[in-house]
Amino acid sequence: MKNRWNENDAAQFANDPKGMRVYTSRLLGQEPELVLHGGGNTSVKMTTTDFFGDTVETLFVKGSGWDLGTIEEAGFAPERLDVLNRLAEFDSLSDSDMVEQQRIALLDSKAPNASVEAILHALIPFRYVDHTHANAAIAVCNTEDGEQRIRDLYGDRVIVIPYVMPGFALAKLVYQLTKDVDWNAYKGMILMNHGVFTFSDDARESYERMINLVGEAETYLEKRNATKTANAEGKSNNLELAAIRRRVSDIRGLPVVAKFDRSSKAAGYSNLPDLETFATQGPLTPDHSIFAKRIPAILSGTPTTALKSYANDYLAYFERNASEDLTCLDQAPRWAIWPGHGILSFGLNAKNASVISDIANHTSQVVQMAQALGGWKPLDESDVFEVEYWELEQAKLKSNKASPPLQGKIALITDATNEIGSNCVQSLLAQGAAVIALSSDSKIASIINLPACLHLECEIGDAESLDQAMAKAIEAFGGLDILIINDASQAEEVSLLLQAALPFLELGIDPSISILGTNATNAVQSIRLAIGEQSSESIRISAIDPHSQTAYASYRSAKSTEAPLSNETVTRLVTSSASESHS
Repeated sequence: MKNRWNENDAAQFANDPKGMRVYTSRLLGQEPELVLHGGGNTSVKMTTTDFFGDTVETLFVKGSGWDLGTIEEAGFAPERLDVLNRLAEFDSLSDSDMVEQQRIALLDSKAPNASVEAILHALIPFRYVDHTHANAAIAVCNTEDGEQRIRDLYGDRVIVIPYVMPGFALAKLVYQLTKDVDWNAYKGMILMNHGVFTFSDDARESYERMINLVGEAETYLEKRNATKTANAEGKSNNLELAAIRRRVSDIRGLPVVAKFDRSSKAAGYSNLPDLETFATQGPLTPDHSIFAKRIPAILSGTPTTALKSYANDYLAYFERNASEDLTCLDQAPRWAIWPGHGILSFGLNAKNASVISDIANHTSQVVQMAQALGGWKPLDESDVFEVEYWELEQAKLKSNKASPPLQGKIALITDATNEIGSNCVQSLLAQGAAVIALSSDSKIASIINLPACLHLECEIGDAESLDQAMAKAIEAFGGLDILIINDASQAEEVSLLLQAALPFLELGIDPSISILGTNATNAVQSIRLAIGEQSSESIRISAIDPHSQTAYASYRSAKSTEAPLSNETVTRLVTSSASESHS
């Protein structure tokens, strides 16, 4: 575990506790072996003043939704410390009430909600407190004899807390177990099956305690030959990948983006014997279930059959653990292990799929470490269920927040760097789509550089170049729903494009083709002939000629004009067509 402390960088925060808190939080957040995508939390205690100028002992704790790797001062919630300490004295408190009281205790109404572990941070009697979900420590914890291994590793230098659900229950347990504890006698605290806490009145010391404790766990694993992980060459089958993505979307009830990882590590994990025995026991930490569900699907045999079995098993899992007032989540997996191929991650958009992919990859590595120590043993399903169906998460299901109209859809557009193409890319992204932007311009990567956009240099008239681009696109996003041909003037190029794209469009969700350019309407009939009668019935086709009033009929009849259509109008027509569903 690398110590990233830099004396020169830190010197500028010598008299700025909040600045120092941001600095060391980012050091932790930049190390994926410690935290992933919003995981972990940090805090600093300070004396501040309220609106009336009265002094207030304040806990600045990481706010919900902020990522340690990029956090700013605005990402910390300023909480009245005395209120948090009083909350810990309650015998019981629902997490909803806890969040509400923490909200009331804020000194700044514009601040984010405090971490659900804010009370725990308040209880630890040191200025700086750091918390991570370190892979190495979790690997040691999540074994048959995990607690004894932790005690053997750290001795009496750490407080060991048995697992209990995060939130008020955890804070209350720590409050009860440490009433008579001399915190100065300890370097840190291990929460079984959860993570690591370190603390100090000095920011550097708290940070370095974290690095040292995690480093010791890494050394422990290395000495027991438990850090080697499997490697293999992953096979590709993009048509089957598109079919899998379509089936997962059907089960979930809305389109998803599928990220395919066939790296040597992912493929190696997918090839392990007895995979179904240990890979479906549970997550690294229970909070991962909120993003990635309790277990992945194993796509052995026929993927469609495996996904149906997963959905049935998930429903049975819900019924075994649920109380009457809970709403069952959809039964689709968030990730899957595809034997011989690698790992698939399914998200509502490209970013969400990437987050789940990171969780899946870290899970696959830590599971192998724990297996090598004598056997992977995560929490029981009832403990994981309690977090996956947390009252705070259930409340989100009832918020009815609208989703972008193209969320989960996958679009490909040619000539993406000209003005119309670039506008269409921007509009598709704004509406939630994942976009494959093709162009013969070698500078496309610098022209279009957005997270949900795969920009590829491609010669449409070159079959090999086109096939390579399509393979990269399907592996990145999992399929194709929307094809936008930005210039249909070259019939041969259009034919090659259709040959490459059509097999994936036929597996797409409400698939559509939009043709832009002079004589676009004339190209529609030839395209219908090229794709065949059956496909032309299932794939919506529209034509838009920017240089005339020729758009699809509903627009033309209402807005007939001799003037050329503006780029903005063309963009709106294309993206509106893409967001329509078949009746």
